[in-house]
Amino acid sequence: MRVAALYDIHGNLPALEAVLREVRQTNVDQVVVGGDVFPGPMCVEVLKRLRDLDVPVQFIQGNGEREVLALRTGARSTVPEQYRAAVRWVAEQLGPDDEQFISNWPLTLRVAIPPLGDVLFCHATPRNDTEIFTRLTRDDVLVPIFSGLGASLVVCGHTHMQFDRSVGGVRVVNAGSVGMPFGGTGAFWLLLGPNVELRHTEYDLVTAAERMRGTAYPLVEELAVRYVLAPPSEEEMLELYRPAELK
Repeated sequence: MRVAALYDIHGNLPALEAVLREVRQTNVDQVVVGGDVFPGPMCVEVLKRLRDLDVPVQFIQGNGEREVLALRTGARSTVPEQYRAAVRWVAEQLGPDDEQFISNWPLTLRVAIPPLGDVLFCHATPRNDTEIFTRLTRDDVLVPIFSGLGASLVVCGHTHMQFDRSVGGVRVVNAGSVGMPFGGTGAFWLLLGPNVELRHTEYDLVTAAERMRGTAYPLVEELAVRYVLAPPSEEEMLELYRPAELK
């Protein structure tokens, strides 16, 4: 059993295309999409590509999907004002079938992957889709969150930085981000079974940025430059996350 875990794609179709080429070469049995397919500039195309895969695909919701659905349905949104136009733009691109499909995604997912055992997929933490922790967050803070889950491995995302650590005897792995990585260019993802492989896929960043600029996504320049061509360093993001990190 081999499973590819793809997290935080954020509408970056060129990055997803590059990763899927490698995924096909690994002969995976299943793909798990770990949330935050949205927001991003090529959201409809990304969703279609994932739905059209010729291997089984399971999805979980991230905070990005939750916020897009909130703007589509008129529910309360917690998106900061400076990002609301981008999330609203994505919400307007989706159709009723997309909305129904996304609304059925669970918040967590369990998959048995021999010999790794029972693997729990979540977006940020098993209890919340926005909580922030990193490879440096203290164990005593995280043990109450990850203990008693009945899983030998927990896969998460949200902070866009890969890591592999132990929390109270539970292996916790961050898949990194396919479409908006921090700490390096390219696309980051996981291959699970029989081992845990932190994967990194290079692709043509300049061409990808130009393809994104061909859309009307409100934050396209920020995404293309800040998160594709020249992502922030891990040190910069660890410092930025510090005030919001679990304590």
